[in-house]
Amino acid sequence: MTAPVASLRGVHKRFGRLHAIDDIDLDVKPGEVLGVVGESGSGKSTLGRCLLRLLRPSSGRVTLEGQDITEWPERRLRKLRAHMTLVAQDPWAALNPRMSARRTVEEPLLLHTKLRRPQRRAEGERLARRVHLLPEHLDRLPSGLSGGQLQRVCIARAIATRPRLIVLDEPTSSLDLSVRAGIIELLAELRADTGVAMLFITHDLGTLRLIADRIAVLYLGRLIELGPAARVLTDPAHPYTQSLLSAHLPADPSVKPSRIRLAGEIPSPVARPPGCPFATRCPLVEARCHAPPPFAPAGPDRLVACIRVPEGTHRIAIREGDRGADAR
Repeated sequence: MTAPVASLRGVHKRFGRLHAIDDIDLDVKPGEVLGVVGESGSGKSTLGRCLLRLLRPSSGRVTLEGQDITEWPERRLRKLRAHMTLVAQDPWAALNPRMSARRTVEEPLLLHTKLRRPQRRAEGERLARRVHLLPEHLDRLPSGLSGGQLQRVCIARAIATRPRLIVLDEPTSSLDLSVRAGIIELLAELRADTGVAMLFITHDLGTLRLIADRIAVLYLGRLIELGPAARVLTDPAHPYTQSLLSAHLPADPSVKPSRIRLAGEIPSPVARPPGCPFATRCPLVEARCHAPPPFAPAGPDRLVACIRVPEGTHRIAIREGDRGADAR
């Protein structure tokens, strides 16, 4: 079995009394796109930043290519920044408004390589072409570029040092649909050409259909389903994953959506309920759900944290007319 590029083992992250992520075990395999999905506040961004060691976990271990980097100080981590990079959600906020696109793309080359200035310039122009930017785009400030062009600059910067891992935190959420499709196509090209592993954080299941190999589903900071993208998207096992997919509008307008309506609100991460984190909203809840469910195998390469899955009683039945959901 091929060793993972990066791993989290038993990782918890707290901010005071707030539990952001809790007991996360996750591997990112070489060359794969691992999608991480969940509602706002589920801990997706915190997970990604712990994996990059931009945040130090409260407990647990973070490894990069077999090296335990959990306790590494920032000075030592600086040498690894060339190998693991981030593409943030908002390209306008991620770029220095006073730096040209050329300086932005060349900065990692200045920090992490021994290339001389003419070589950095040539490499920056090659990277711009690689992400489908024109040479004249490089000499513009961020204010002179569109949202899609800005995100391409961010991607060019992220791949400049040929990293092993890129964490993409909602990289298309601020872009319109046509630009979003171009960015997804670009990322697929880069993965095919370079073999870089990607952790793709999003709330958009439609995007994951296009790019992800596996999908990890987070709820209230806990990993509740993990498996091949095709299986998770066509046959969701956890009741929460079923509800997420039901909220996604079908591409065919003639298909009537079947929405699973959940009662209540997401519990506070400061005072989380015991047992299954989804128990307070799950249509299938019963008394035994208030004990912590194991994150257990549910078929080939698939893990689910729901005690009903082994029994086959985990499906939520949709009422006709989109009026809610009942247990079968």
